Amino acid sequence: MELTIPAVVAWAAREFGDAEAVADPAPGGSRLSYRSLWEQVQGVAAALIEAGVGAGDRVAVWGPNDGYWVVAALGALTAGGVLVPVSTRFTGPEALDVIGRSGARVLFVAGDFLGVDRLGALLRAAAEGLGDGAADRLDLVVRVPGDWAAFERRADSVTTAEVRRRADGVRPGDVSDIMFTSGTTGRSRGAVTSHERTLGVARAWAQCAGLTARDRYLVVNPFFHTFGYKAGILACLVSGAALVPQAVFDASQALRLIEAERITVLPGAPALYVCILDYPGLGAVDLSSLRLAVTGAADVPVALVERMRRELGFEVVLTAYGLTEAVVATMCRPGDAPELVALTSGRAAAGFEVRIASSDEILLRGPNLMLGYLDDPVATAAAIDGDGWLHTGDAGRLDAAGYLAITGRIKDMYICGGFNVYPAEVEQVLARLDGVAESAVIGVPDPRLGEVGRAFLVPRPGQVLAEADVLAFCRERLANYKVPRRVVFRDALPRNASGKVLKRVLKEEGPDGGRGAV
Repeated sequence: MELTIPAVVAWAAREFGDAEAVADPAPGGSRLSYRSLWEQVQGVAAALIEAGVGAGDRVAVWGPNDGYWVVAALGALTAGGVLVPVSTRFTGPEALDVIGRSGARVLFVAGDFLGVDRLGALLRAAAEGLGDGAADRLDLVVRVPGDWAAFERRADSVTTAEVRRRADGVRPGDVSDIMFTSGTTGRSRGAVTSHERTLGVARAWAQCAGLTARDRYLVVNPFFHTFGYKAGILACLVSGAALVPQAVFDASQALRLIEAERITVLPGAPALYVCILDYPGLGAVDLSSLRLAVTGAADVPVALVERMRRELGFEVVLTAYGLTEAVVATMCRPGDAPELVALTSGRAAAGFEVRIASSDEILLRGPNLMLGYLDDPVATAAAIDGDGWLHTGDAGRLDAAGYLAITGRIKDMYICGGFNVYPAEVEQVLARLDGVAESAVIGVPDPRLGEVGRAFLVPRPGQVLAEADVLAFCRERLANYKVPRRVVFRDALPRNASGKVLKRVLKEEGPDGGRGAV
């Protein structure tokens, strides 16, 4: 069994040959067989080698789900580099922060996506003195697609034999990727993982889902997210499924792709399926190819599972639980009853053990756990104890059959549209707004996104703040899913005897957020 990602790409080319590997539906998007994918990946690796990328060098990719992302990421790994995905939701300062802390030497960046000049935003942040000189440490910036042809020409001076030698030099225990995820301290942390562990995640997900070379997989989950990359791109590689990327979820386009591309597998957050079910033209679309849905990231009503099977035609609907540090920890299996699928996140998968601590916290231990947090041994020791158990910060319970039900979150983190939001990060931004004395952010239920943020602000004496101004300030500094949807102004925040803010009290308030809601 191949235990490095370059070896898996080469194996897939031999095993699946001319079968379609990537079907990018965007205008000008590539359609690659497994054989041609391997050829393009080697070309990217050669160009990176010519640019001076060595074993262990970090390569950042900041762009949407498309064929360029796939070959850039796999090419970086084939050259012996370490992949650093960057969220397309990030602002310039946020992206510069993770690029700098990862030590990236190369950046692939989308030239124009959703009307945003990401490279320009990055350079503006650098000009403001942010990032500690991270932009200056980049040896190569490839703007996609504008610089792609010139970048590919770099490969001309590097032989295929040299690329193969570099790929063969990658070892299963070598670091493959650094996936940044926010921590409760408010600053993102880089979860470091090896080739062998990353592939273990991909194979486990593909096995639980029954993914095969007959499947066509619409990947809406962003590639910069562990699910889109490891349970998406790499799950296709290890199974021979065809990858169909969607850059931005849109129900109308997703339905068109399902029909045109004969999609069989469509994972996503519950909100994705609700949008599709509520689409006015649903009845006119041929959905007969669909067979598998995998959801999670929020509570899943039994009625939604039943509707997905009845109205969308899914043969199998599964739920799963994982996090950046342990991507696939539990998962339901085909044949599980709708109530079990909706009310639990399945049973242990990918070789993981699951245990519930006396505090009701979910603990995980297994072969595919992250190696640790980048340059942060203190945080690593706090997250993974001496016996190898990852302390997730989530609360749950196990039934007699080993099925895990998520009952809450010990940490303050909430999930908006499938993305984790850590209030401490938002509170740190609010603290920089003139006129704010203190703040507290919580997640409140939302019918479409699962949860959205609500910010409670205490103005400084004599200061008057407006909700519109607060939200505009946040939008300039935070990804959109982190921006609170409501602002509540208070004279004081509830606290316990030790002075800690009682967020439980804030959560118990009514839908208007109590006195002073805007």
